[in-house]
Amino acid sequence: MPPEILRHLRCPLCGQPLAPVPPGAASGATALRCPAGHSFDVARQGYVNLTVGRAPHSGDTAAMVAARDEFLGAGHYDLISTTLAELATTPAAPATGPADGARTAYPELVVDAGAGTGWHLAAVLDALPGATGLALDVSKPALRRAARAHPRAGAVLCDTWRRLPLADGAADLVLNVFAPRNGAEFRRVLHPRGRLLVVTPAADHLRELVDALALLRVDPAKEERVADSLTPYFTPGPVTIRRDTLRLTRAEVRTLVGMGPSAWHTAPEPLDARIDALSEPVTVTAAVRIAVYRPR
Repeated sequence: MPPEILRHLRCPLCGQPLAPVPPGAASGATALRCPAGHSFDVARQGYVNLTVGRAPHSGDTAAMVAARDEFLGAGHYDLISTTLAELATTPAAPATGPADGARTAYPELVVDAGAGTGWHLAAVLDALPGATGLALDVSKPALRRAARAHPRAGAVLCDTWRRLPLADGAADLVLNVFAPRNGAEFRRVLHPRGRLLVVTPAADHLRELVDALALLRVDPAKEERVADSLTPYFTPGPVTIRRDTLRLTRAEVRTLVGMGPSAWHTAPEPLDARIDALSEPVTVTAAVRIAVYRPR
């Protein structure tokens, strides 16, 4: 865990700062501890477990994470990573007072809430050489990869529906890509000059596969639900729509389906039969909505 990230972490039980055990051995520490004595394990793969009690769900499975890593690694969703990097490198609003004096115009800490494998976070960090990043997720298989996604990134196991284990105003940029949105906590951990970037599927995202394979459809009220969860805490800003036409093999279609929510809800045998009936290359529309929000 890079020290630039560690200083922003907080104990999920008492809210006090965390330090490595033994002190000063951040790179080799097996636990983090707060002054009150609460201790949290550092996994062998490098992520820190900052959960409290029993998590209500375990997130994406190892199979889903492996599918996502393969699909993203092939560049099929670069339209998302590229757009996030472009938006991240847009300078923040000018400083408004003495409290802002130490902040630069560019993000110093990027937090990816629901980061999965950390793929998009790594792309943003590549575009911001002065920044560090923190991947938050509830999936242990995802965090095993996220902890190695970038040399300037750390990873924390936590439930993003609960209080995030971060200091108030710690983050300059929060990413949320196809993940749950905890508006109140995003606002709390985001600096007043910071930004929240939210990626959601557009109505025609994967439309060809939805029809041919009987997959889950994008909720027609998706935009309204996103707005309801965020506008009490954020002012909506510009929205960017990105579309691309993917030409996939049947194996890549199987990987794409396996990494998303349809993996939980679609019976495997009928799905395999429908995929086998597709003609290659399979033309698929990737369409996403990337919205910028600023704290109220």
